[in-house]
Amino acid sequence: MSRLFLAAILLTCLTTPHASAADHPLTPKLIGDPWTIATDPDLGPLTSPKQQPVDFAVWQAAEGTWQLWSCVRGTKEQGKTRLFHRWESKNLTDKNWTPKGIALRADPALGETPGGLQAPYVFRHADQFWMFYGDWSHLCLATGADGMTFTRHGNPNSDPPGRPQFTVAGPVDPNRNTRDPMVLRVNDKWHCYYTAHPCNKGSVYARTSDDLLNWSEERIVSAGGSAGDNAFSAECPFVVEPAPGHFYLFRTQRYGKDAKTTVYHSRDPLDFGVNDDANHLVTTLPVAAPEIFQHDGHWYLASLLRTLKGIQLTRLQWDPAEPQGGVREAAKPRR
Repeated sequence: MSRLFLAAILLTCLTTPHASAADHPLTPKLIGDPWTIATDPDLGPLTSPKQQPVDFAVWQAAEGTWQLWSCVRGTKEQGKTRLFHRWESKNLTDKNWTPKGIALRADPALGETPGGLQAPYVFRHADQFWMFYGDWSHLCLATGADGMTFTRHGNPNSDPPGRPQFTVAGPVDPNRNTRDPMVLRVNDKWHCYYTAHPCNKGSVYARTSDDLLNWSEERIVSAGGSAGDNAFSAECPFVVEPAPGHFYLFRTQRYGKDAKTTVYHSRDPLDFGVNDDANHLVTTLPVAAPEIFQHDGHWYLASLLRTLKGIQLTRLQWDPAEPQGGVREAAKPRR
């Protein structure tokens, strides 16, 4: 192979358009060994050998304990087989948090799909804890004062009134499987990110709100690209702002031993690119359903075990992006 040909290949690699370091100043990197915080729970008569703890939320309750709620799928629960289970720990860095039993089950009397609870997300605001979750077809809300117990929100505008589902502008179609909400405040607006797959095409959607109760029309904020466009190519969206005005979207494509999450960057929290890797793609990580947060000055990433029989934590750091830009797959953490 001639030197001229090798030089041409190198030039092509260096000039292939990717989001540059100026566009995305940071790159997330997994640090050290992960540690397991939750394992396959005992659900009593609802326990099944096929069950899997999947999409989850981690937060600190009012009295300081750490809480973990996970959607457990494949149980003997009626309908879609899913319910929420709870774990607790005094310290974030402890291993094998204490299981606390079933935390929530779907209530068909309130319009929730039997066994359809999916992907809780919890944060604290205005002296109460807000839990967003899916019921297979809708986004729903529950609130609580202590961060350990929650009561479903009674939406006065639901049909009939008093149900936990949000009244949102736009289509409500059970075949979309609207799910995986997370919420981020940007300036004076709340942003709710979630996924759905109408016509089996998965995308990340977002709505905005002034009060967490009334939401705008939805819009697609990420779809397609190298992450794909099948029904499961845009799952578990999670957005963080590690540097002012720089937003990073973590978007999962695969669970299990070949777990994969793609990370996109944007200066606009409502636009991470549609079939536009060149301007937004940062890296990929060998994790699934990640939740990213800070505590005591350190970043952490929680994700599913590759066996799909539990949940783990890993330290995360944000490294400066390389000057030439480009996409590198992050090294896999040791298990």
